Amino acid sequence: MIQLYKMAFRDLGRNRRRSFFSALALAIGLALLLFMASIISGEMRDSVDLSVKLQSGHLQVRNAEYDENKTSLAWNVLIENPEALAQQISSLEPIKFVTPRLYASGIVISGDNSLGVRVMGVDVTSAANEPYLEGMVSGAFLSADDREGILIGESLAKKLHLASGDTVQVMVNTSNGEVDEQRFFVRGTYATKSSSLDESLVLMPLAKAQAITQTDGYASVLFIMLHDSEQVNAVKAAIQTTAYTVVSWEDLNVLLAQIQSLYNVVIYFIYLIVLGITATVIINTLIMSVYERTREIGILSAIGMKSGRIMAMFFAESSLIALGGVIMGMLLGGIAVAYATVKGFYIGNMGVSGLVMGDRIYAYLTIQDAVTLTILSFIVTLLAALYPALIAARMQPVDALRGGK
Repeated sequence: MIQLYKMAFRDLGRNRRRSFFSALALAIGLALLLFMASIISGEMRDSVDLSVKLQSGHLQVRNAEYDENKTSLAWNVLIENPEALAQQISSLEPIKFVTPRLYASGIVISGDNSLGVRVMGVDVTSAANEPYLEGMVSGAFLSADDREGILIGESLAKKLHLASGDTVQVMVNTSNGEVDEQRFFVRGTYATKSSSLDESLVLMPLAKAQAITQTDGYASVLFIMLHDSEQVNAVKAAIQTTAYTVVSWEDLNVLLAQIQSLYNVVIYFIYLIVLGITATVIINTLIMSVYERTREIGILSAIGMKSGRIMAMFFAESSLIALGGVIMGMLLGGIAVAYATVKGFYIGNMGVSGLVMGDRIYAYLTIQDAVTLTILSFIVTLLAALYPALIAARMQPVDALRGGK
């Protein structure tokens, strides 16, 4: 076996440039696969993380008749006395925190400018507000007894030319189907990783949101975060009641699941294309090597080398190309993935209705993807050697000695 690899190494060295570029083709292909896999994984991972932390939570308790798209404030579709229910649910060990939230449709008016927004009433003491606290750009966060303050996204502030301390008019729909309008002070601005969310969401204390919408003692949902997302189904079953319905983050992010499925199909096609091109380059290299060494193959056959050993020799050459290509590919891919993991790529506001997406894509390469793609690239390179090896093995010694004529 060692002698076989010595021969293969010597044969590849006859045309070092061609051998190098064959290995480089594999390296570029593998690096591209690793990079694309990390980008897709990173985007999906960040989208799920943002959606869970900012929009859906791991679980939500809500009235079965509540329609989030309509942001209904009718009492019969809201949760009555949400604080008591939240306290009862929070006693379960897997639950990190439970907090009531009230949603309402509204319009923020500043001078001649106005924008439609979603008003979210929050318990300002809850740990659920951590993404907004960490993202504070200016001003201060809300206090529980604040009746005139709101928090707005930095993108919304820029569009309406607002800053901390400015006053705005906020118009919201109420539980009886009417509209109420009041003056508020911008206490501060925040920035999450999603500018589409930042320009459409206004935060105010839950008590004030209930007062302005005439929904005292009610909430739209109970927002639940768990210590371990793997416990979603178990906790969902434990807190399910006949009075209210419990929905998971998967139920609330159907569009995200559909996009992920679509991405998986697309990426598999891209894998096939890249690996197909790589295999073609390897096949071309080995076929050229076969016809350049026709006389040598004939001599080896004439002195008794069996067809199987001739095939093994070409497989050895292919494995050496694969080894060099994989090493270079892991190096090139590692550099690209490392850069995208730290720096990311700015894509701007790619917000889609019903989906929270970040403004930057960061790579995230899983060990499973790295190992799978590396092994797959190696196997494809070995399979690419099958056709050239068969050509060499089937050569008749007499024809080969005559130069293949």
